[in-house]
Amino acid sequence: MTFEHILFDIDDGVAFLRLNRPEQLNSFNAQMHAEVKEALKQVRANAQVRVLLLTGEGRGFCAGQDLSDRNVAPGAQMPDLGESIEKFYNPLIRALRDLPLPVICAVNGVAAGAGANIPLACDLVLAARSASFIQAFCKLGLVPDSGGTWFLPRLVGVARAKALALLGNKLSAEQAEQWGLIYRCVDDEALRDEALGLARQLATQPTSGLALIKRGLNASLDNSLDQQLDLERDLQRLAGRSEDYREGVAAFMAKRAPVFKGC
Repeated sequence: MTFEHILFDIDDGVAFLRLNRPEQLNSFNAQMHAEVKEALKQVRANAQVRVLLLTGEGRGFCAGQDLSDRNVAPGAQMPDLGESIEKFYNPLIRALRDLPLPVICAVNGVAAGAGANIPLACDLVLAARSASFIQAFCKLGLVPDSGGTWFLPRLVGVARAKALALLGNKLSAEQAEQWGLIYRCVDDEALRDEALGLARQLATQPTSGLALIKRGLNASLDNSLDQQLDLERDLQRLAGRSEDYREGVAAFMAKRAPVFKGC
């Protein structure tokens, strides 16, 4: 597939995926959904990829859905938005969540609608100081999608989640960090370097183990303590059979830096 609406490359274990419809604030249309899906498919299939970094080109991260694709003229048949979510947004959120490697999101500028919730499916979210998160759905008579009603209460609590979803007010990157919605807020000019530095650091780590950590933490949100203890046992069993664990122990005993391969 030839990419028109995203930029995608892989370098030294880092897959770099950039939403690239800057004139439309990187809002999604069907073609961009298809291209992101293909890029994520390539990430999963490439054993050399250790980390995924997702960001946007231009002055915004993502304004959600391109409403020109959803314009409802007077008298026209109403669209089935549930079909769009089932076909595009739900698979995207599941793909990011289930990807067996760390996913970093660097939010540059506005993140609105689905664009505010897609980062929440990632593992580490950095945001430029000028960035903002807007649950814009209520302004259109819609419901937060792309996992918004699931992620928000778990990250910021029910009271704040309801305020964000019902009022649709802009949440600054600094406030998002203070509330625990994102990992870090950084100066605008430092965002891409900070994100790339973090990605390159993670790419040198035992990423097979990091994938298991991600799996365990994600499952903990719905598991009981007993279920989680059993899952930790099972994941540790898998981790203990990896070559990275063997290398980590050998390097520790030899007092040298480990060389992990992600397997």
